[in-house]
Amino acid sequence: MASPITDIFAAYQNHLDIDQEIRDEIREIVKSIDMKLREVSTVLQIIHKEEGLAQIPTTVEKSKTLLVDVKDGYEKLASKIQTLSYHRFNDQWKFVSQKATFIVALVHYLETGALATLEKVTETLGIKSSQVEGFHLELDDYLIGVLQLVSELSRFAINSVICGDYERPLHISNFVSELSAGFSVLTMKNDYLRKRYDALKYDIKKIEEVVYDLSIRGLKNNPQQ
Repeated sequence: MASPITDIFAAYQNHLDIDQEIRDEIREIVKSIDMKLREVSTVLQIIHKEEGLAQIPTTVEKSKTLLVDVKDGYEKLASKIQTLSYHRFNDQWKFVSQKATFIVALVHYLETGALATLEKVTETLGIKSSQVEGFHLELDDYLIGVLQLVSELSRFAINSVICGDYERPLHISNFVSELSAGFSVLTMKNDYLRKRYDALKYDIKKIEEVVYDLSIRGLKNNPQQ
């Protein structure tokens, strides 16, 4: 015969089972979003190759088409979380949202040469930009995604020179310098964000070294396509 305490813990187990079912469902949706993001990332890798520089407009359009599927995934995720506690489960999609921000920001930069704002990223992903509106992109995750963009641009600057494009690193340098100035006005209390920000100076240094090398070689004003 079961004791009252056993009955209590049996009820607890039921709650745990339900919670795990929810987490499993969320995990599957997040996994599908991540797979789509990997597809976009694979498409974007061509920018680091010589033949890819001339294909940037085509690459941007193809990436934007694939991002529609990412948006669909976020719509499913938002629908699932609608009746649940957002902050209870947001650790499930935190890192994939950082990656999504980075990819959207990279596509936007390749298309416009400008920063994708929080509002632009959330519009592309089909989610909200503030907590009061519902399922949203955390500001910390957006900022980390932007910092990931800087790392990718430092690599892009180096590979652009290898591919014979001597002008692009100058634009990247100016853009990243403005970003650095923007980040410098923030007071960051999130430990991970702070550590990621501390790495920014190394990415900037890599880009500055590229620009300096172009300068001493007299190539700064001699772009080749």
